[in-house]
Amino acid sequence: MRRVWLSRILGVLVLACLLAGAGFAALYVMWTRDLPSVQDVDLLALGGETRVYDRKNRLIGVLTPSLSSGALMSGDLLELGEISQPLRKAVVSSEDRRFNTHSGLDIIGIGRGLLKGLFFNDLEGGSSITQQLVKNTLLTDLNSARTLERKFKEAVLAYRVEKNFSKQQILAAYLNVVYWGKTERRSIVGIDQAAHAYFGKAASELNLAESVYLATLIPAPNSRYRAFEEYRPLARGLLERMVEDGVVTQAQADQAWRTPIYPAGWRIGWNEDGTVSSAALEKPERLEENLPAQLPQVAFHYLQAVERELVAQLGRQEAYASARIITGLDLDAQRAAEAAAREAELPEGATLGMAYVDPATGEVTALVGQQLGSGRPADWDNATQSRRQMGSSIKPFVYTQALAQGWKQSDTVMDSPLDGEYQPKNYDGRWLGYPVTLRYALDHSLNLPTVRLAQEVGLTNLEGKLTELGFRVQPDLGLSLSIGTLEASPLQVASAYAAFANGGLYRPPSFVRQVIDERGAVVYQRPQVPAIRVWDEQTAYLGLDMLMGVVGDLSAEQGGLATLAQIDGWPVGAKLEPPTISATCGLRAWCRALLEPSGWAARTISRFQIGPTVVRCLHRSGSGQSVGYWPGVSRRLSPCQPALPLPRCGGWKWHSEPKILRKVVSALRSNPKPR
Repeated sequence: MRRVWLSRILGVLVLACLLAGAGFAALYVMWTRDLPSVQDVDLLALGGETRVYDRKNRLIGVLTPSLSSGALMSGDLLELGEISQPLRKAVVSSEDRRFNTHSGLDIIGIGRGLLKGLFFNDLEGGSSITQQLVKNTLLTDLNSARTLERKFKEAVLAYRVEKNFSKQQILAAYLNVVYWGKTERRSIVGIDQAAHAYFGKAASELNLAESVYLATLIPAPNSRYRAFEEYRPLARGLLERMVEDGVVTQAQADQAWRTPIYPAGWRIGWNEDGTVSSAALEKPERLEENLPAQLPQVAFHYLQAVERELVAQLGRQEAYASARIITGLDLDAQRAAEAAAREAELPEGATLGMAYVDPATGEVTALVGQQLGSGRPADWDNATQSRRQMGSSIKPFVYTQALAQGWKQSDTVMDSPLDGEYQPKNYDGRWLGYPVTLRYALDHSLNLPTVRLAQEVGLTNLEGKLTELGFRVQPDLGLSLSIGTLEASPLQVASAYAAFANGGLYRPPSFVRQVIDERGAVVYQRPQVPAIRVWDEQTAYLGLDMLMGVVGDLSAEQGGLATLAQIDGWPVGAKLEPPTISATCGLRAWCRALLEPSGWAARTISRFQIGPTVVRCLHRSGSGQSVGYWPGVSRRLSPCQPALPLPRCGGWKWHSEPKILRKVVSALRSNPKPR
């Protein structure tokens, strides 16, 4: 009988082991199929100084690794020999006392963390230094999540890191990326910044007492910094652990306990036995003062875009190990755009984005992602990352599609309300009630004629053309697509508008031209991507001519919507938001524009967006706020360049008086389908 029960129990255990093994295998396959390469953690790659140059080989700056936390490395990346021995020992004893003996996973620590998760529903804890390094450099999507998936991926990657790098490399990399708190203006990342911020000295000069203090800050640096007396006992506990680990003697630990330390901003009174008699945080801003001054960085968001493009093409290791990166940026254009962004007077809660594109190559020649001030700009890049409804900036594509299908600028479309359920309105709520020419409709940014025209040219044709121009057309927009419900970034619109100035050829935007390693070998050359012909030259010219008409056909008194875009002596084409009364008190008061300064010689197009980033009511969302920045930007770009005449394409008859060749009186005539 006993044997039967033992057999049954053994069978259950075997089955449980098989099920557990199958479950582990399934999790391994599911959670490790898309793991990043551990080579990205290479300390030499992270510590390499990759210099970035503009198209004329002028230095822009240094490519700085970004961490999964969103913080950017801005201090020096140190080799292990540049970090004091006491600091290294204190951090290992505090964060991972079995670091030198395990293979990336601290089984004892993991067990403790699992028990904590089972009994306290908290999966945090038990991470080795290697796992923390993985979290801070590789697992960008799961950095803050306390999930079994994150812990599993950490474990797998930590094991791979241990197989590829020495303990010295791993520890140095960890100390260079660990988060040590923040000031009012920036994060304190890495031991170089931490040593300067808290003690005003280099990492190599830290004594044992200072090192223990910094090590005890790591789990919660901001709260522990502000409560010195409350967390002072942690230093005693860590010193005792270091004695147990055999990395310091008892005498060294006792001496460190009695050594007075003065973290930045604190006034502390010490007793001879190492206890605190008084402590007051008087000047927390000293942390910021101790850090090296942040000089205004040129092309901050451009460098971020370069990093994203390079990492996607080469991986982090090659991107940061390179010696030189040659980009398409024009430093003069960049400085002009940044000057305009600093001078911009925006409504409260508003921001901006600018992108300049070379139509001939698709290269981004300047980029500003935020309104700039005196300090480091916010990481979010409106020029490349924001997606907002295009509004009236989509209309030139509707009209040019009509031109491509044989329409003339002098053909007419009815300006009156539509039949059917879909009832758009002109921006002022009024209509003329009679046909207007295509040129008149675009000059006045009329919605009703534009929707009618979109139905005539065909939504399928319009969607296909927008896709060719690099847009991602959201499904089921219907006829509202023609008046701007498509979402896009400023850079996408700038690149699409470039086709007007490039004879109908569209080129996708790019940032990096060439990457050169330390030996002078070219490790990356931007591939020659064939341009996409979206219009023939004559159609592109006609579309550009209509854009120039938006700026120059009407004076302000005649109702011109883009007169502020005019620059004396220079041909300018633009499409702007009409001045509307906000009825929704929402987020959208965005201005869009095309600019060709210096007579088509600079070959540069700019795209502006301005809009509130908080919900608020705007009385007007007029174009003038953004357009007023254009002349200053353009004149800074080419102060000595004369404006060149725009050459006319051949093969046409030029009429002083337009001839009406076609009329569209109605749209939505019989149970229309919007697609």
